Amino acid sequence: MLVWTPRGKALVLGVFALVVTVVFVAPIATVIAAALAGSWTGPLPSNLGLTNIGNALSGEQAASLSVSLQTALLAGAISLILGTWAALAAREAPTWLRRLTDAVFHLPVAVPSVAIGLGVLIAFNERPLLLGGTKWIVILAHTVLVLAYTFSAVSAALDRLDPTYRQAAESLGAGPIRVLCHITLPLLLPALGAAAGLAIALSMGELGATIMVYPATWKTLPISIFAHTDRGEVFDAAAGTTVLVVVTLIVLTILGRLRGRAALR
Repeated sequence: MLVWTPRGKALVLGVFALVVTVVFVAPIATVIAAALAGSWTGPLPSNLGLTNIGNALSGEQAASLSVSLQTALLAGAISLILGTWAALAAREAPTWLRRLTDAVFHLPVAVPSVAIGLGVLIAFNERPLLLGGTKWIVILAHTVLVLAYTFSAVSAALDRLDPTYRQAAESLGAGPIRVLCHITLPLLLPALGAAAGLAIALSMGELGATIMVYPATWKTLPISIFAHTDRGEVFDAAAGTTVLVVVTLIVLTILGRLRGRAALR
């Protein structure tokens, strides 16, 4: 640190704690308080209980939570497969082609998600690839949005791999497929777990592109939360948001444990 005196360090830590509280802790705490509130007419909520949470875990919101989980898992799996394949292929490509691949895969990050949703809706709303009105157009939109992150994570992990492992295997007569399956992919397991977790987390909370393409039969939880907010049902929206955050954290915790075991191996 550039601050050496105890008083200066205490001041810096105090400012940091204040910023974290205002930017992160306070909004989340407010949402949780609203999720537990029966009414909120004063400075603090009243009639606290789990009624709103119970409503968020039943009926339409429960169905939306299931849709969000299915969408996130499918989009995460597809993006992980495609991102890993592209990262492995780009590693062996010429420099100019690798740069082009990086630019193409990071393009969805550079434009608003609404633009991605509209592009997917226009491109896949006509034959021969008619996906409009089905769940697959939502899954496709989420896959496009999270693909950049899986590609980046795997590419960065590949750059950190020690090439001597692959060279040793090749010197012993192992072919490309065997090197990939027995050397490269096992070493990439921690990075693959991290990429999958990031893709799922981003998909669980995605709204901008989803609202452009979702059919009435495949409504994700962020869409339901937005609808509750639009109708002024703040407590129901807060309960749905709380459930979304908790479920996302549970999924990430499970993936983190699996990633930790892969790293130990």
